[in-house]
Amino acid sequence: MLEVIHPQIIKGHQVADDDWAVLRLDEGEAAETVAVREGKVIVPLTVWLAQRESLSARPQVGVWIAPAEQPELLKGDLDKFAVVAIDFPKFTDGRGYSIAYNLRMRLGYMGELRAIGDVLRDQLFAMHRVGFDAYATRQDRSIHDAVKGLTVFSEVYQASVDVNVPLFRRHHREVRVDGNDIGFGI
Repeated sequence: MLEVIHPQIIKGHQVADDDWAVLRLDEGEAAETVAVREGKVIVPLTVWLAQRESLSARPQVGVWIAPAEQPELLKGDLDKFAVVAIDFPKFTDGRGYSIAYNLRMRLGYMGELRAIGDVLRDQLFAMHRVGFDAYATRQDRSIHDAVKGLTVFSEVYQASVDVNVPLFRRHHREVRVDGNDIGFGI
């Protein structure tokens, strides 16, 4: 059992201290029998499902979801979590974006949604768009530099969790008096 503690994370758009531990199972450890330490711990979904009864009694517990897991398994439990984290084992694995979007838009999760794993500066803007509001970036990179990744673009075209109307609906467009406005203003 390896518990990773990031001394700092990005929360909102600022670097903040982090006192949550992320529980990762070692090879051969079983979700049903692994000991979960006291305090603020983000447990794997498999551990939550196996130990739901005892973990539900804790005042502060979090859960993390692997890319191949279904967030719908948490549908009735989402209000129990202070934080839900989504693991990115490789920065090239984009399934976590869909999981985040579904947690926010389809399942209505309103708490802290954290990206963990191989999280890099270049991903933060897109992660924010789908609902993430906290980021545990890779320890070998500057977290203060990574914060800049949240503001690399000043405008977005598509609708998403952060902006629910596409740009063409937000842009004021004048209509020609003669009614022939096809292509006008493009």
